Amino acid sequence: MNQIGKKYNRHEVLRPSTDPSEVREAKEADSESIADHHVISKSRNSPISLFNFVQTNCKDPAMKVGHVVASSNWQLETSLQGFILKLKDHLLGRIREHNFGDDAHQFSDDERNSIRIRNNPIYRLATFRVNYTTYDMRRDFDTVNPQTHPFIIVPSPETEQGAHPFWYAAILGIFHADVQYAGNDSRDFRFKRMEFLWVRWLGVVPGRSFGRRHAKLPKIGFVPDSDEFAFGFLDPSCVVRGCHLIPSFIDGKTQDLLTTDLISLGRVGTEYDDWSNYSVGM
Repeated sequence: MNQIGKKYNRHEVLRPSTDPSEVREAKEADSESIADHHVISKSRNSPISLFNFVQTNCKDPAMKVGHVVASSNWQLETSLQGFILKLKDHLLGRIREHNFGDDAHQFSDDERNSIRIRNNPIYRLATFRVNYTTYDMRRDFDTVNPQTHPFIIVPSPETEQGAHPFWYAAILGIFHADVQYAGNDSRDFRFKRMEFLWVRWLGVVPGRSFGRRHAKLPKIGFVPDSDEFAFGFLDPSCVVRGCHLIPSFIDGKTQDLLTTDLISLGRVGTEYDDWSNYSVGM
């Protein structure tokens, strides 16, 4: 009788993790209420120096989001602009309660300087658990792992006629940090723990019809790295659940969406290319 009501994730039971971080985070998540939207561990066992992280990976196009004037140190400058400034824009937008989808808004340098991360490190986690209500009104959860199950869906903020109801992303990193907002309108200068996801966005293939009437699944693909918003940050509370994407084998693989011959943080493991498109499992 003790087993009644205890929840098991089918994938975790069939293929238990041997990663100590994943095991520890799973136990921590099990102790939290499934009524909560999500669980991200409060562990500080994997600190990352923000500036060292950017400097070490400055040649990776996953870090170089945005445009700067070329200089002798252009790779590091572009990475700083792409990662750290985007992170500060994201955190400041959340603190000021901007709507999801307002990432196009860029703050001034003075505004960004009002965001301070205590002692510089951000803390990396192995997994992120998102709880949701199933179609038969039961509570369940998905465990998202950037290395094994990275794909998620979020509600689309687009409201025009015919807009797809969801946005899709691959999680590249799961983080939390102690953040202080020191702006002129701040009423609380204490450091507060903030959680954020580093993601690579996927977009719907234009002009493709899908649905029951067409007997076709939605088809999506990674946004090319030439797009300023191919990579970004996301509030975990915006995630609906994990999703299953099926590679479109007929479309093959490509390096055109992330232009590098090197192993990139924008890809899983040691992959050197991407699937051109995916079908969304429904």
